[in-house]
Amino acid sequence: MKITEILMAEHAVFHNLFDHVEAVVPKLKTVAEVKSLGLIITKLTAPHSQTEDELFIEPLEHCFDQLGQKDTFHHEHELIDAALDKVQKTKDLKTAKKLLLGAVTASRNHFDKEERLVFPMAERILKARTLTELGAQWLKQRDSKLHSSS
Repeated sequence: MKITEILMAEHAVFHNLFDHVEAVVPKLKTVAEVKSLGLIITKLTAPHSQTEDELFIEPLEHCFDQLGQKDTFHHEHELIDAALDKVQKTKDLKTAKKLLLGAVTASRNHFDKEERLVFPMAERILKARTLTELGAQWLKQRDSKLHSSS
């Protein structure tokens, strides 16, 4: 399986999670509930972002430089991570909800940009064999993380 297909499949899962978060956050009554959802998003998206950076963005780094987007993609990951981190630190319910929903919106926008620009660019620039090899590396990394945590 190509790395682009894997990342798109992960995006589909995240979009479903984001739909749920957007539906329930307005109804939450405690900061702890908001923090719990924020932590779930953090724990699920962190490995995805790391995979994108290490296996996917690095081989395309020169293309991002030419488009003037190299720092943008890294910066977006950092902004999303910072917002999710602030969710964990706030004691105010309204602020926690706003931060979490903001991080979800920023994530959706980032995913949209990847799906419209980055993934098609990778399909054009990288050979199918390279994309498949990167997919195999992802699978190997995932398997080693699963086995190390058990």
